[in-house]
Amino acid sequence: MSGPRGSDRAVNVTDGPLLKPLFVLSIPIVLANLLQVGYNLADTFWVGRLGSDAVSAISFSWAIVFLTITLAAGFTVAGTVLVAQNKGAGNLDRISEVAGGTISFVVGLSVVFSILGYGLAPWLLDLVGATPGTEVFRLAVTYTRTMFLGIPFVFGFFIFQSLLQGWGDTRTPLYLMLLGVVLNVVIDPFLILGFQNNLVFEVAGQTALQSSLYATTGFSGFGVQGAAIATIASRGVGAVIAMGLLLSGRVGIQLDPSDFLPTRGILRKIFRIGAPASIEMSTQSLGVTVLTALVAIAGAESVAAFGIGTRVTSLVVLPALGLARGTETAVGQNLGAKQPGRAKRAVLASAAVTAGVLAVVTVAVYVNAAAIIGFFITGEAATSVIATGADYLRIVGATYVFLGVFHIVQGAYRGSGSTRIAMIFGIVGLILLRVPPAYALVAWSDLGATGVWYGIAAANVLMVLLSGAYLLRGTWTEGIVDRERPGPTPTPGDD
Repeated sequence: MSGPRGSDRAVNVTDGPLLKPLFVLSIPIVLANLLQVGYNLADTFWVGRLGSDAVSAISFSWAIVFLTITLAAGFTVAGTVLVAQNKGAGNLDRISEVAGGTISFVVGLSVVFSILGYGLAPWLLDLVGATPGTEVFRLAVTYTRTMFLGIPFVFGFFIFQSLLQGWGDTRTPLYLMLLGVVLNVVIDPFLILGFQNNLVFEVAGQTALQSSLYATTGFSGFGVQGAAIATIASRGVGAVIAMGLLLSGRVGIQLDPSDFLPTRGILRKIFRIGAPASIEMSTQSLGVTVLTALVAIAGAESVAAFGIGTRVTSLVVLPALGLARGTETAVGQNLGAKQPGRAKRAVLASAAVTAGVLAVVTVAVYVNAAAIIGFFITGEAATSVIATGADYLRIVGATYVFLGVFHIVQGAYRGSGSTRIAMIFGIVGLILLRVPPAYALVAWSDLGATGVWYGIAAANVLMVLLSGAYLLRGTWTEGIVDRERPGPTPTPGDD
């Protein structure tokens, strides 16, 4: 059964003001995303102590692992949508069945990915450019295989995060994410470096203790593999606690063992919602990969500028991504409650806030473009990279408002269960509208990398105009669940 009990922190988005609950839902998601960035930075910092081969190995590996995660993350969207709409519809007894079925499906999928990823790791790494027989390749295979062995734990945490988001609680996943990051930061240096040349002991002035421990144990760390072990361990702790919370009912949703046996109907809905969402989410990483290859036509310095520029962009749009996830919940619950007008107002409010914030950010980025790029790079080629990267921020940054609103619109489609529409606009916006014009401008003009920047900027504007125009048709507000019991009476204008 499911119901508000224990330490349930669910936010009410079906009654009263809209902006405050949207912010309460979205801010923890933004903070969790920032913690994820910190998570990755910690791994990179400690692996960097092993040398450039180790860093390169992780870079090759992460391209594969990230694609796998995005493919599976799409199915967690199904959990968010089904929980949100059933809660809004008052179908509280059905939420346990939905949540348990989604967990079983995603964890089962992760086991398949784990087996395939472990076996195909060498071939996949060769495919993304790692050279077989090199030290980088050997390290990358070890790291990738270790990560794939722990993929079920990673997915277990993500599905918990999605289910709680649908319920309206984004704070509990944030606390678990914080626990995972702290644990990862603490154990990373010891699993990677062991008791030899470990900066922790040097900073703490305990080199004598380090020598003593090494003499006793001979442990010099697991190297690159240690970073993967630390990630799996910290995620595993979070996943185990998450399952415990769901089984106890302390977070509002309560599962019984029987709920983990999904019905054919639940599986069909999970696949129908999740498969398009998986494709949509993977288009972003695919699009960046293709654009990187196009930028490479203009030279290595342009690739460096593009890499820095995309990282800055990813940080800038984090609030929009968080608000988009909050919008998913607000749309899902209100459509479940038969309040399409309120769902529409949630989308418009999120879009307005996103546009306002990013308009201010755009001005700041435009004025400080060169300084921002210069913060990330030094050396002989810095001048050229800074100039090219500054052009990227001024051209692409001018369309941040459009990019942010596009994410909100996509969140509206996902929250309504219209993930096929979101998939179509994801492919059109992030691949078809970007890649062909960018290729034409970089290959058939003398603009160089700047041609790619103009191609990306034009696509950012066009894709939100297309997706927004379709949104205004209102056909996405039908919802995907039926009410089983009376709920809140729709307010005027919600028809």
